[in-house]
Amino acid sequence: MRGGERVLDALARSLPDVDLYTLFYREGTTTSAIDGLRVRTSPLNNLPGVDRHYRKLLPLYPWAAQRLKIEGYDLVLSISHAVAKNIRTEPGVPHLCYCLTPMRYIWDQVDAYLGNGVRRLLARPLIHALRRHDVAHSDREGVDRFVAISGTVAERIQHHYGRQASVVHPPVDCDRIRPSGENPEDFYLLLGGFVPYKRDAVAIEAFRARSDRLVVAGDGPMRRKLQARAPDNIEFVGRLPDDAITSLLQRCKALVYPQEEDFGIAAVEAQAAGRPVIAFGAGGALDTIRPLFVVRPDGELEWQEEEPAPTGIFFSEQTPESLNAAVDAFAAHRHLFDSETIRQQAEGFGQARFLRELSSEIEQLTGLPSPILS
Repeated sequence: MRGGERVLDALARSLPDVDLYTLFYREGTTTSAIDGLRVRTSPLNNLPGVDRHYRKLLPLYPWAAQRLKIEGYDLVLSISHAVAKNIRTEPGVPHLCYCLTPMRYIWDQVDAYLGNGVRRLLARPLIHALRRHDVAHSDREGVDRFVAISGTVAERIQHHYGRQASVVHPPVDCDRIRPSGENPEDFYLLLGGFVPYKRDAVAIEAFRARSDRLVVAGDGPMRRKLQARAPDNIEFVGRLPDDAITSLLQRCKALVYPQEEDFGIAAVEAQAAGRPVIAFGAGGALDTIRPLFVVRPDGELEWQEEEPAPTGIFFSEQTPESLNAAVDAFAAHRHLFDSETIRQQAEGFGQARFLRELSSEIEQLTGLPSPILS
């Protein structure tokens, strides 16, 4: 249940009678609302071992998306971070793409995923082929309207596809997460994704040089390697249910956020719990966090005086040294953060707002009342 699945869940609860087309699906792994849809899957879904090895099938994703026969509909809404937007639609059927990001493996995060060595060199023909396919299926014949999840993603859509996109921020379930009313406990929190762009290693290396306690929740391909090298003040608690994550968010001093996210639901959830966010100042964090100051590479603080009611701080380099300086600066200025005002910032990203704004985008595209709120 990451960002894309949470978007899908919000739409599934509002539109319980729609058909869902997806490359992969396993009943019981997301939500009952998603399971309640009529689900159609690609040929890849039936391959042996696909649950463990789906990432290795990336070269086949465009082919699999083209095999999905989407016929007999009045509107196609794709939720895309890879090839969902590249599906074939019937002529004259409007297609709105809610774009989580252009495929990060071939565009903005190639270095993070493939490095700069032999692996990157061998993958170069595949990357070029996927880029050509991606651009070819992003023109007005393929997608009638792009809607991005953040200003950063809208800029990527313009840069890679030459298309303009409006912004509708994803839904965050702020009703589920609220401040506890208690004083924070003596630990910082990292919600690890354990894939390269999450930069979990930056946080772990930063806290290696500190006595502060860091709790790391989550799982992913790189977890075991990072956990094996972690010092004693870093506690790995693994994958946890939503209520346990909520409890950690409510009790931590602050959420440590070293990654550049396309939007970053976790940062908003931390603020819904009334907790500040120590974030790398790029990507979706620019849309969701009001920084008290930015910690510059030389350690100096650039105060953001125009931002009332701060909800976090930014650091300017994805390095352990920069994050360490930010944690020091946060510790010295913790008294300037207020739980209730932080919570108010998160409330601006609620689910009702998401459905209302996406409905407006559908109505502008089709000229008809949106089915979402009817």
